[in-house]
Amino acid sequence: MHKNNVFMPYGFFFNILDNTKKGIIFGIFGTFLVGFQPIIAISRPSVLDAHFFAAMTCLIEAFIFLPLVLGEIYFPKGKKDNNFRRKEKVKIVLNNWKSNFKTLIFIGFIFGLNQLLYFIGYDFSGAINGSLTQKTTVFFGLIFGYAILKEKVNSRQILFSIILFIGLIIAITQGKFFSFDLDTLVGVLILLFITCLWMYGHTITKPIFNRREATPTQMVFLRNLLSGIILIATYFLFFPFSNLSLFSAPLNQIYFVSMGVVYGFGLFCWYKTLSYLDVSKATIIFSPTPIVTAIFAYFLLGRIFTIFHLIGTIIVITSIIIILFNKDKVKST
Repeated sequence: MHKNNVFMPYGFFFNILDNTKKGIIFGIFGTFLVGFQPIIAISRPSVLDAHFFAAMTCLIEAFIFLPLVLGEIYFPKGKKDNNFRRKEKVKIVLNNWKSNFKTLIFIGFIFGLNQLLYFIGYDFSGAINGSLTQKTTVFFGLIFGYAILKEKVNSRQILFSIILFIGLIIAITQGKFFSFDLDTLVGVLILLFITCLWMYGHTITKPIFNRREATPTQMVFLRNLLSGIILIATYFLFFPFSNLSLFSAPLNQIYFVSMGVVYGFGLFCWYKTLSYLDVSKATIIFSPTPIVTAIFAYFLLGRIFTIFHLIGTIIVITSIIIILFNKDKVKST
């Protein structure tokens, strides 16, 4: 009985875990991967401009998700389809993609711009402030959920959204509130914009999931493939063709692969966590990413995690938990 499978003990161990424990395991791995992303972004070689780095990150992410998409289509879990049914499944998937072609192109543009501005924003804000700023996704999720998906929002969620931003301001101003470092402010504003854009992209994607015309794995593959193509196609409008030499430098290649792998597997862990837990619990598990980023930034980049960063982080994470807890209560009423 599977005596030749050297991975059997690990597979057996994982299979006996309940869904909550599986979700927590993937969530912990994902939290570390997401927390490490800003470190790679900031420490990249100075010759790697944000546009080129964003394009390569998207294309490598697409490459990582391609076998997952093919496995999902050709070898669906728990099903033994014959070749004819597999071909029919491929046709259905391709027709679904074709019917959403304009939306997918728009989503590819949104996430391509998002990836580009991600690197620019972190260059200005720094790792710790940038990571904290991206925790405002829960606020923009409420906004777009209410405006587009007609989801309910209560007064407590509004109150703690305000408190969340107060925590963010305490951290980035070091408790001075109205005294901003200009570079930090620019970076934070850029990251607030891409966080808003990111949540908007996910909101307009949700109807496609609801119609079962694409899965999250397929969507990550398609959006990164299209984003990478769009970014590469527009790159030479702004930069010389001689920049193609950036491909050949071994250090650059290490950073391309590192960023793509860390970002791609971070997304993979996020979706695996979602497959075992609901959105609120998954988001709460991923909420300590600023702490992980701060630890990496301290040891690898020499950044200081101040008492004001700590206070701001506690306020932000607590606000996220309360907002999501109340979101569940709203849904149940």
